Amino acid sequence: MNKTLSKILKIAIPLGLGIFLIWYIYQQFTPSQLKETKEHFKNAHYGFVALSVLLSILSHLSRAYRWSFMLQPLGYTPKLANNFMAISVAYLMNIFIPKSGEVSRGIILDKYENIPFEKGFGTIISERIVDLLFLLAFTGLALFLKFDVLYDYVVSSIPPSFLYKAVIAFVIFTALVLLFLKFSKSKINTKIKNFVIGLKDGVLSVVKMKKKGAFIFHTFLIWGLYLLSFYVATKALDETTTIGFGTIIIAFVVGSFTFAFTNSGFGTYPAAIAGILVLFSVPITAGTAFGWIVWTSNIASILIFGVLSLLLLPIYNKKT
Repeated sequence: MNKTLSKILKIAIPLGLGIFLIWYIYQQFTPSQLKETKEHFKNAHYGFVALSVLLSILSHLSRAYRWSFMLQPLGYTPKLANNFMAISVAYLMNIFIPKSGEVSRGIILDKYENIPFEKGFGTIISERIVDLLFLLAFTGLALFLKFDVLYDYVVSSIPPSFLYKAVIAFVIFTALVLLFLKFSKSKINTKIKNFVIGLKDGVLSVVKMKKKGAFIFHTFLIWGLYLLSFYVATKALDETTTIGFGTIIIAFVVGSFTFAFTNSGFGTYPAAIAGILVLFSVPITAGTAFGWIVWTSNIASILIFGVLSLLLLPIYNKKT
């Protein structure tokens, strides 16, 4: 019962947060603001939205190709189509069950390419580490470009004392976890260590891979396509088409972080995008509409490709 309740809460809490944010934002809008928001949806240039989605799909294809470079040192050469469909299913799963996509990717390659789950999952963790480094690099660039605006916003929104306490709490928590892993002899600790050992081959695949240059190229290509996709989407509304490069970087970074809080950014993505853009003189109605247009169009493409991949995987691998 406890496990079932835990699984339900993992889905319900992020989903509930997203629903609450949607309600909270729209109940603050006046009737004229609601009408204005609807007009933004109506008058949006959806050709740019379609191009933005296409660029996002190309980034998924590049990610699928890059994954092969990580699996080759382990002795596996999966089909590009299986890689792409596994990634598409992973994005689909994350919409409904946060953080489940990485597991589903490993399971699919285990089933259709005979790649042991631990090794496949290890490469996925390694890939996520690389992506996190790139996201942090974009975050650093955003802070460098607009530090004064962001600092004033954070200080005015969150008391400095709370930030200091949060940092101290994080340091203490990290220290306790490390001490537990080092000294505890419990079954949980043993399982964690055995699982980490199983992941080691996958994680070290980045170091062992022969095509490091191609891997680095595709990593830059993936994140370049992400950013270009977001930039093209800003052309969909007249109010966002003229925002500067620094603002685009900041909005892109903030939007990326929201995916960690709710089901693929449900509710949080449009709210965060609108909150950031309003700092740079974009009306809250336009920012909200823009956030929803970007989020909805990408989620729609994920649903389509994810469902198609679920249907096509067994057909494509029928002979196997």
